[in-house]
Amino acid sequence: METTLTRRTSVPQVGSRFAPPAPGEITSTTSPSSRYLRDTRTGVIASRPAVLRESRDEIRMAWRRSAALALDIIQNSGRLRGACDQVIADTVGAELTLNPHPDPIVMKALGYSEVEVAEFVRLIKQRWKRWAWNPAECDQRGKFTVPQMVDIGLRWFIAFGEVTGTITYMTRAQRRTYGISSGAKVCMVPPSRLVQDTNELENLFQGVRHDANGRPIAYRFAERLDGVDRKRDWPARDRAGRPIVMHLFDPVDATDVRGISVLASAFRKHIQHEMLDDVTLQTAVLQTVFAAVLTSSLPSAEAFEALEQLQEDANGRQIATDLIGLLGAQIDKARDSSISIGSDPVVSHLAPGEDLRLQAAQTPGSQYLPFSKSLSRDMARAIGISYGGLTMDYEGATYSSTRMENSSIWPVVTRRRERIAGPQCQMIYENWLDEEIGEGRIPFRGGYEAFAANRDAISWAQWRGPAKPTADDHKSARAGTERLQNRTSSLDVETAELGHDPEEIREQQYREHLWYVERGMASPYERAPSTSARAPSADDPDEDEKRRSGGDRS
Repeated sequence: METTLTRRTSVPQVGSRFAPPAPGEITSTTSPSSRYLRDTRTGVIASRPAVLRESRDEIRMAWRRSAALALDIIQNSGRLRGACDQVIADTVGAELTLNPHPDPIVMKALGYSEVEVAEFVRLIKQRWKRWAWNPAECDQRGKFTVPQMVDIGLRWFIAFGEVTGTITYMTRAQRRTYGISSGAKVCMVPPSRLVQDTNELENLFQGVRHDANGRPIAYRFAERLDGVDRKRDWPARDRAGRPIVMHLFDPVDATDVRGISVLASAFRKHIQHEMLDDVTLQTAVLQTVFAAVLTSSLPSAEAFEALEQLQEDANGRQIATDLIGLLGAQIDKARDSSISIGSDPVVSHLAPGEDLRLQAAQTPGSQYLPFSKSLSRDMARAIGISYGGLTMDYEGATYSSTRMENSSIWPVVTRRRERIAGPQCQMIYENWLDEEIGEGRIPFRGGYEAFAANRDAISWAQWRGPAKPTADDHKSARAGTERLQNRTSSLDVETAELGHDPEEIREQQYREHLWYVERGMASPYERAPSTSARAPSADDPDEDEKRRSGGDRS
């Protein structure tokens, strides 16, 4: 409600019972008001300037500064370095496991039976595992495995807000030089190499060139060759439609071209946290150094001046002489004593009227921990991990609170896996599978032509990560068992929830079952024989009552 002051100027009608207001009189009327941005009396909203710009323009102006700040605070903060490791551990664990899912309709149309599809998938998994864990085969530089490159991509996503790289192809002659067999190679390129060049007339924005429909067609990277920097435009795809440039980011707006560090929104709070820690530590050190306070009741210089004036009077000369003698005796006594505060503290004797007190440090105060925890929660939320994962502080945590914390943050983890880590693996996998089938290392019915005509349907796959963390493994396992018994879940869903491949689990269980049977041993996978009568349970009061009463008498 707003109060509006109005000046009454109308003349009352004849015969009105109310007298007209005096000239210049101000009366107040209350009128309802409802609108956005209604400010307070102190002008809080007006004191904060804000300019409306497109998201991609904001990112372009702040990209380099935010990337530099993010790298600096990560390199100089053990907590944030550990947070990056926690993001990688939550998102991919040791690695993302490949689970190919070729379209069953397409495979059936190509003449594949279910058994042949399963064998085809099994061969893909075996060959992918050997290739992805061999740096000489998968990395253009020959240094990193595919899981390591995914880790690098997640670190870049935190610092730069995007993942960039190229997928190239080595000729047979080049492969013979290195003694390798595959030609598909991945080269991770830092996002800082993707230039910031912008020219609207050429549809070039932040180093990315677009066509008339806004689709990226080329990327401009800064390359260093023989110590000389030069810019080179890389096509987004080759003539067959296979991706050449890898560029992954989490957009904020539909017109975004580049990503920005996930820490950008938390820079201010993190720097404030560092300042709080530094000031608190310095204050505590100063208070510790000057913790010993010696107070004395000896007179000051003004008192000695008064005694000198007292000696000028004949009546006060004797009094002044006696006081000076008393003070002299006290000072002589204090001269023989000593006070030492250090590695070997010594306090022999204090002078008369002196008091030695040891002060306790008053820093940090009672408000330090709540404020520090608030700043840490702000940073943890921006990164996308739990507060405990950032600070390793589990004081006061209970089973319910930990479970709720994991439940609220786990969708963020799975989203990051599906948006960043998974697409990176999928892009590499598609190029690798294309070469494997094209060069005949993986047989395919109909040859490469049949595969190329159905590349997307055959290359489809899912990427499984680590299991969701639990506060109590026993309770989580019991909940999974109850879901299976109630038929509200399946073995595939439960094993995927634990981060395992259902097909691999079933195959391994079958092999182990045969191993036990062939050796005449009881297999742990055999179902126990069912019994018609159920033993009374201490948890079932109805069964206990029947047992005590001798059965059902009805």
